[in-house]
Order: sequence, then C-alpha cells, then structure tokens
Amino acid sequence: MTANSRCSAAEPPGLETQRREIESLLRECELRAGDSWYVVDRRWFEQWKEFVETGDQNSSSFPGQIDNTELFEDLDSYHLKERLVENEDFVLVPAEAWHKLLAWYGMVDDQPPLERKVVDLPSTLKVEVYPVEIFLCLHSNMENVITAQFSRADNIHSIQRAMCQAFSVPPGSECRLWMKSSDSSCERLRNVHMSVLDACLSSGMTVIMETRNADGTWPSSRPQIMRNSVEDQDSYRGQAGVCGLTNLGNTCFMNSALQCLSNTPPLTEYFLRTSYLEELNFTNPLGMKGEIAEAYADVIKQMWSGRHYSVVPRVFKTKVGHFASQFLGYQQHDSQELLSFLLDGLHEDLNRVKNKEYIELRDANGRPDQEVAEEAWRNHRRRNDSVIVDTFHGLFKSTLVCPECHKVSVTFDPFCYLSVPLPVSKERVMEVFFVSLDPYAKPVQHRVVVPKAGKVSDLCTALSEMTNVPPTRVSVFCNVFLESPSFVYELSVLEEQQEEQVLLALYLRERSHYRDYGSGSSSYGTTLFGHPLLLNVMRSSCSREALYNLFLQRLARYVRPPDPSEELEEEEEEEDEEEELDKTQTNGISDGIILFCSYKYFFTEESEEGKQEEACSPSPSANEHPAKRRACRKRRKSLFTIQAVNSNGTTERGMGEGGSAVSFSSQPYVAIDWDPDMKKRFYNENEAEKYVKHASMEVPQQQTTVQLQECIELFTTVETLEEENPWYCPVCKKHQLATKKLDLWSLPEVVIIHLKRFSYTKFTREKLDSIVDFPLRDLDFSGCLLRKTVSSEEPPSRYDLIAVSNHYGGLRDGHYTSYARNKDNGQWYYFDDSKVTFAREDQIMTNAAYVLFYHRQDKIRIPTLPAPNASPTESDAGGVAQTETVDLGLN
Repeated sequence: MTANSRCSAAEPPGLETQRREIESLLRECELRAGDSWYVVDRRWFEQWKEFVETGDQNSSSFPGQIDNTELFEDLDSYHLKERLVENEDFVLVPAEAWHKLLAWYGMVDDQPPLERKVVDLPSTLKVEVYPVEIFLCLHSNMENVITAQFSRADNIHSIQRAMCQAFSVPPGSECRLWMKSSDSSCERLRNVHMSVLDACLSSGMTVIMETRNADGTWPSSRPQIMRNSVEDQDSYRGQAGVCGLTNLGNTCFMNSALQCLSNTPPLTEYFLRTSYLEELNFTNPLGMKGEIAEAYADVIKQMWSGRHYSVVPRVFKTKVGHFASQFLGYQQHDSQELLSFLLDGLHEDLNRVKNKEYIELRDANGRPDQEVAEEAWRNHRRRNDSVIVDTFHGLFKSTLVCPECHKVSVTFDPFCYLSVPLPVSKERVMEVFFVSLDPYAKPVQHRVVVPKAGKVSDLCTALSEMTNVPPTRVSVFCNVFLESPSFVYELSVLEEQQEEQVLLALYLRERSHYRDYGSGSSSYGTTLFGHPLLLNVMRSSCSREALYNLFLQRLARYVRPPDPSEELEEEEEEEDEEEELDKTQTNGISDGIILFCSYKYFFTEESEEGKQEEACSPSPSANEHPAKRRACRKRRKSLFTIQAVNSNGTTERGMGEGGSAVSFSSQPYVAIDWDPDMKKRFYNENEAEKYVKHASMEVPQQQTTVQLQECIELFTTVETLEEENPWYCPVCKKHQLATKKLDLWSLPEVVIIHLKRFSYTKFTREKLDSIVDFPLRDLDFSGCLLRKTVSSEEPPSRYDLIAVSNHYGGLRDGHYTSYARNKDNGQWYYFDDSKVTFAREDQIMTNAAYVLFYHRQDKIRIPTLPAPNASPTESDAGGVAQTETVDLGLN
C-alpha cells in the first residue's frame, strides 16, 4: 500500500465529527505569510461534503480517494490547467485540514499534493495557486533549458542558488543573471535581494546565468541574444515616439493606455521639457510621493528618444502595482481603468497646490448657471492645479429633481473623461441545435432572434416557428439564457394513460479497460463523450431490456446494430427476471421541446424541492425478494450497459451487485456505458458529430453601427437614480430616487471619450461589439454644450482625433492595441505591444475602438517633419482590411 492509499489501520472518525472538524478549520484558519495551503478539486470536495452530511458510512456518495485529475493539463508533468477559478474548479484548505482528509481518504496513486504558500503581497495576503514558472539556462549553453517554479516572495538570490545547483556550477564561482523577456530584450538582475514580484519576473520569462572567466573577464558584456538594452541603442535613430512597449505578461492593456497618453502632445511635451521636476509633489497625502510621475516620465523619455525599437516598462508596472493593488500580478485588466488611475495619480503627484484648503460647496439656489459654474471651477482650481487639470479637466452641470417635493438641485462638477453609453439592442441572436424525434435526422443548427432579457419560453417559441412544433408542446426549463449554445430536443407524444411518464436524461460514457480497485468501489473509470439526449418514456418501459432497445433505436443514426453473422462475446447473467430500472416516484413532464445546456445542468419546471437529488437506496438483496428466482444462464453480449447516475453523469447511483437493479432519484439521469472495443466497432463518431445548418444560419448577421453623437446624447439623457445610489433630498429629509441629468458645460483641451462597451445587467453580461462611427476630424461639440452662445474669448468646440485604445475579444479575455497620430510627422501608427506598423486613416474606425482621444483644433501643432515616404498611398487599391502595411521592423 502506497503512502497515498487509504489507510485501513486507523479508521476515520464518524461523519459528523469529520464535518465539524473540517468546517471549524476552514472557518477559523487565517492566512499567514509562509503557511501552506492545499488545492483540492472542487468536485471531490463537494462530494465529500454530501457524504458527511448524509451521516451514512455506506452512502453511495462516498467520494473515494482525493483526486485532482481534472485540475491537471496532463498526468505526466502534473502542471495545473491555466485559469482555474477558486470555488468553481478548486477549493483551498489549510494544511491541518488537508492532512486530516488525506489520512481519512488517501490520495490517487502518484498524484502530487498541490501545496501552495501564502505570500505577502503589497496590501494583501494571498495563497499563490500559480507560482512563477521561469526558464533557466547558462549563457555558455543556452539550448539546455530547464523549468523551475518560484514564489513571488522569493528573492533573486534564491533563483541564482537554484541555478548553481541545477547546472553544477563550482562553489565560489562569481555569477551574474540576466532576465530575458518575450521580445528578446535582456535586463541585468543587479539586486539579488529584490523579490521576484518586484523584479517583474513572470511566467514564461528566461533567466540566463554567466560566470566570470579565470582571467577576470566576463564571457560577454551582455548575452548574445540581447537586443534593445541600454548598451545597444546608440546605433538606432528612429522617429521619436514611434516605439513599442514590451508585453510583460498580460500587460497589453497598460501598453495601449500608455501609447495613447504618449501621443497626447501637451502631456508629452510637458515631460520632455522636464517641467515636471519642478512640480513634483512629495507631500501630497493623496499622491504617491512623486513615484508614479517619475516612473511615467522615464517611459516617455525613452519612447521619445529615438534610440529604442521597444521599451520595457517594468519599473512603471512595478510602481503601478505598488500603489494600486488591483493591478498587481499579471492578470488582464481594463485600459480605461488604468487610464483613470494614472491620470489621477499623475495629477496628485504633480499638484501645484501643496496645502489644500477646505471649501464648503454651495448649491445653486436659483443663481445663474454662469455664476455657479465659475464659482465651482475656481473652487476646483484652488485645490487641484496640475498639468492634468490643464489638459484633461472639464465641467459638468448636474441637475437632480426630487420626485416627491420637486426640489431642484444644481451643481457643477469637474470631469477628466466622458464615459458614454452605447445604444443597446433589446434583442439578441442565439445559435441552438434542434434534435428531432427522428433518430436518423441529424441535429439542425438554428439562429434565432430573442429578447435580450427574455426567458427560455421566448427561445422555444422562436424555434417552434422554424421547426413547426406547436408552441403548446413547448416546455420552459430555465429563466435566464446561458451564453453558450444549447441543444433543444423534441419529445415524443405519449398516449394518455394512468401510469406515470418518465423524462430520461441520457449520457454517453466510455469505460476504461481496467477497474479502479483503488477507489474502493472496484468500478470502471468512465469518460463522457458525444452530447446528451432526452427521452420521454412510460414507466412500464423502464426495464433494462426495454430501455436497451429504446436507446438502440434513438442512436440508430450513428450506432450500427450487430450483423447476425457477427459473433459477439457472450457473458454470464445471474438473473432470471428483469427488474425495473426505476421504482421511485418521478414528477410527470409534459411533451414538447426541452432545453439541455450542458452535462452539468438540466432545467425543468419542477418545484425547488423536486430539483434536489434524493439519496439512493442500495439495491435489494435476494433475501428481501424471496419471490425472485436466480439461475445462471448465458445471453448475447450487449453493446453497452445501463446505469443510473447523478445529474453530472459522473457518479453511479444505486448499482446492484449483479448490475440487475438500479434506482435513481426524482430526476432520472441515465448513462449508457460503452466498452472501448465495442464503441470502436459499432459507434460511428464521425456520423455522431454531423449536423446540418438551417437556412437561418446562412443569413449574414448585420453589424450594428451607431453614431458617436448618439452616444453623447444618451450620456446627457435624463435618468432615474438606482436604489443602490439614492439622493438625499434636503427638503424631504430622506433619500429619494431622484431624476438626474448631466450636461456638458465646458470642455478641456483634450477630451477622452470612454465607450462603455461592457454591459452588466441583472439578466446579461456582455460586450457590445457595435461599430461606433466617430470622426477623425471636426468632431463638433457645439450642439452638446449647454452654453449655446459663447464669447469670442471662449475656445472653439471642434476637435480632431489623435489616439484610440482598442479592445479585441470578449468579457473574460481579449487583447488591447492602439492607434495614434505622431505629433511630429502627422503619421498614424498601429501599436501592438512591441510591434509598430504604419496605419491608414480608413483602418482606424473598427468595432474594437474603446477609448477615444480628441485634441481641440486650436491647440493642435503643425507637424515639424514630413510624413515618411514608406507610408501607404491614398490610392492603395481595394483598401486593406487588416493593419498590414509597411512593417517598420519593430518587434
């Protein structure tokens, strides 16, 4: 018996004791730096919780040995899958709880325990589920690369020590390390006492070690693969500002924001003139001791020196994470959120006001708007005076009206950017697969239009019109649509009879060749395949033989029945009489179309109590059924066996010793298990996966286009405050859901417009991919400004586009890039991390546009340099759809 096997020498305590001890540890154990916690598969842990809550040691919900198989990419390296989510894919348990569970249940042989350390990150303690995985090699042999994992709390010296041991470096050798990032640039790791986190080392990077020669020289002043390091820049003289930014690991959102700000002329010129040195505010309690401003200045100076193909913004990334913990690590973030933090941080670090005075805000109280606005702006500048205010701050007029006493409250508030909504369609398009009753008919893929906040009944109604299934035969099974495509099934019409009807959810599983004796159940391991089926049957048809024949009929399109001439291996049966598959009560389900979205979820209109799975009773023994007669006989081997299973299709329920009797809960889930050899002979996988497309799939989906002006008008539309954010009415003396209206009063030199593409409601979470038609020149705000008449001293209201932050992808992932116009030569460029290419103006407006930067026309500088000759001509035939013009060789 291995160390991981379940130990029979020391029996575990009672189930109630187990539950109480583990729950107590989970509830009371606190995170402490350096402590060990363990990663456990959530499915196994939930099964254990179900087991101990039954209070029955013989319950069929016994979880077996701890099994983390589903968490690994493969069982050779035992690397964790990427992007596992706590409490969805795994749970974290403290060391004491882990050792108790391991002693009670053991662990699947050869699986390593997933021990993880608690690390002390700035402003937070966290269990480091994913350590940093780094490639290590010697400068003298860079093809011999090994992989090692380090905690973010480890220092660089621990990496050096590990490398000396791994590569058998003689003791006493003098070493130095280089960090190589994805764009082949290298940077010296000078401070060996710096942590992995502070050094910005992330998974996938390479650390190169070189040792000093006997003559006192180093093999190389830098590794041969180095490029774009400080020592390598003297030979390059490129266009200032046309410089990439290295992706440090999911930092494209940061690079996109930096490129837009870098190409905002007044801000960049401010830093290039070193004006910021005189205005650094080291005492502002709201600031960051000047560190964010200095780090940003370093990046801008490098980007505009003309000596770099690409800049590695590691120091800047470290500073951002230090002062804003939400940007710690290397997860994907939002470019607009970083812009908001950065503009605020730069403002406070450069605020010329060293001592902010207290100013009591006054309501308008019927005074003229002009007077109130001027007062509000003066008060704002008395506390906030910086290059950010000079460049980006404007003024709103905010009007609140009490719905009860009709009190009108008017204030004027500063803003740094406009977050404008996109017109949201009330409909959405869904793609579903319709599975007909005809077993020989392939599933048909349909595209239907349904209400965005609709119910499944809307989907079924829309599908009924395409399939000619009457709406009266459509059943609704869930309230809110899932985002993933679904299968919809047509059910048979059963004659009215007194006996009960049973709706079976059918899974297909493939058995492994070997029994899993180590799990304690001696059962075969199984793997789900294909897609599930739904069948409506009478209870009298629930015997094994009847179901076997019914399932064969239902699978006839892709399951070949044995030819009479084929000899199938026979097997012994110890049953003289078929028992019914299910003796328990099941709620009747109406005929019609059923929505089945995944293996995990099966929606019905039953009550909440009916949805709960019931515990399964063991199969009756022979002594309990004296009328049963058993005798040994032989029969032709079946293509598959039938099992009652849980709602996931993964755990057998109530399997008798002889396999003759199965009981399932109030919601019947059944699996048919295939022997691999039988599946290979009689199951046609290619045919099973085939489907046909309905004519609705051929209709091209029209891309929605909205005007930027529409978005700005929506921004200024009257709205009612939400319950979570009421307004306190000074007259009623209570919080009210007032109406609110925002109007633009004055605009800054540079207007940043954030398009609110990410929509979150009670019903949906989605990204809006509408194309926003925004002008590159002459964006006129005059119709949006509340002041219709302006004096000759007021600035004009026409703006030209200078930069765009793009987001490609969906809600959970994606990639950020940017377009920007170089202030010196007037040429547009496309910035994709470290790669930079020329861009044409007709390529800039796409459905990826996320944040727009507009510069007021009276402040736009005339280019001092001619446009580059390599720029594509306006007559480029056909108009290239992709940003594929002349590559400047930046990588």
